[in-house]
Amino acid sequence: MTTEELNNQRLLKEAQEKTAHFFSRRHFLKESAMGFGALALGSLLGGCGLGSSNDYAQTLFDPAHPLMPKMPMFPGKAKSIIYLHMAGAPSQLELFDFKPDLMKLDGQLCPQSLLEGKKFAFIRGVPKMLGPQANFKQRGESGAWISDYMPHLASIADEISFLKACSTDQFNHAPAQLLMHTGTPRLGRPSIGSWATYGLGTENQNLPGFVVLTSGGRFPDAGKSVWGSGFLPSVYQGVQCRSEGDPVLFIKDPEGMDRDLRKASIDAINEVNQEEYKEFKDPEILSRISQYEMAYKMQISVPEVMNINDEPQYIHDMYGTKPNQACFANNILLARKLVEKGVRFVQLFDWGWDSHGTDPANAVDIGLINKCRTIDKSITALILDLKQRGLLEQTLVLWGGEFGRTPMQENRDGTQLPFKGRDHHTEAFTMWMAGGGIKKGTSYGQTDEIGYTGISGKVVPFDIQATILNQLGFNHEKFTYQFQGRPFRLTDVSGRVINEIVA
Repeated sequence: MTTEELNNQRLLKEAQEKTAHFFSRRHFLKESAMGFGALALGSLLGGCGLGSSNDYAQTLFDPAHPLMPKMPMFPGKAKSIIYLHMAGAPSQLELFDFKPDLMKLDGQLCPQSLLEGKKFAFIRGVPKMLGPQANFKQRGESGAWISDYMPHLASIADEISFLKACSTDQFNHAPAQLLMHTGTPRLGRPSIGSWATYGLGTENQNLPGFVVLTSGGRFPDAGKSVWGSGFLPSVYQGVQCRSEGDPVLFIKDPEGMDRDLRKASIDAINEVNQEEYKEFKDPEILSRISQYEMAYKMQISVPEVMNINDEPQYIHDMYGTKPNQACFANNILLARKLVEKGVRFVQLFDWGWDSHGTDPANAVDIGLINKCRTIDKSITALILDLKQRGLLEQTLVLWGGEFGRTPMQENRDGTQLPFKGRDHHTEAFTMWMAGGGIKKGTSYGQTDEIGYTGISGKVVPFDIQATILNQLGFNHEKFTYQFQGRPFRLTDVSGRVINEIVA
């Protein structure tokens, strides 16, 4: 075959490919902007609308610079959040909700009025009432009731605002954790950390805006969805770091590849991504570009900020850290370092707070004491350390679980368990906040005489989320993102700011 014939054949093939492109399904969906195909594709792509239907939200997302610092709706008192989630749900009746009347009922059969029409995760039949296993005292000038399980935290009671009548409608761990962190018990919504970084960006462009640290040996029951970005661009999802070994997996250059070659590789990949974006205008492609660039910057910045070995000895003594080991105290110190470096949202998950009483490790008079020992000193150190560095007023610290524990002892199949434990409870539990423009030395809300249900000052997860956003400078009702044809918000159609604890 001659050269001319080969060229003609090549030109014919190119023409056929170009013609085929115009008859392809992708071209049809792309060009038929008002067709049902494009609507369906838009849904499958996560509703890649930029921002929301209101003018303010439309300015939030710059696809080329998604993590640049942004102004909130109004001046917020908090610039960053440290959220301490005790996965499994600690017992408020052994920690912060003192109920002497419950002790008088200890060992008696539970009244039917507390069981009829109620749903429990494991209780069947008629359980016995279980009095508080800890000793309580009023602490500080505020007189907050804190048990001897948390002696260090008791020393800073006047820095804390307690929410004593929290409630939820989810009694299983995974949906309750999702509701607390994403505003729904179902998968697919952005976490509160993603909303915060979407709204405010981050002050350090060499670090992620949303960092996640885990301890306790396991992930929360809801898995990584509790720090996912849902329908928000993926650049806003939480980046999990570790306190042992490499802070981020695969952060080091592969063997035989130096940093210059890694940069050249990323540049080449992003050139391809840029061409793809020019053709399809999908903002998620720009998120992918930003993530590649962030990963490259993190190779230098993350190992430095995640190294606690260079902290002075008095700081290690203060926090009770264990360098080169995976533990909660290390993560607490890292949280302080991260917000000090400008990270917007730091989420700590500590697993192992599910006090059912099936064995000593999850008994409220044995395992719960041991769990409190692993967090008490370091959490107290965090509050004091932030305060001495002038960071507490601009850093909101939040502590709590996904629900509470019952005033009655757990039984399964009508049989009392061998150790003292409590079942999941939706109607009453305690959370607390400190710093970030929250009132000091406050207790809001009250439960009944046995801690079964809230009788005043009741709050739900949406109220807590609304308050967090308020402290960051956002009206939770107007802070939205357009998805699947309507504006979504973290608090869905509920929630109020808990102004009673706002300074």
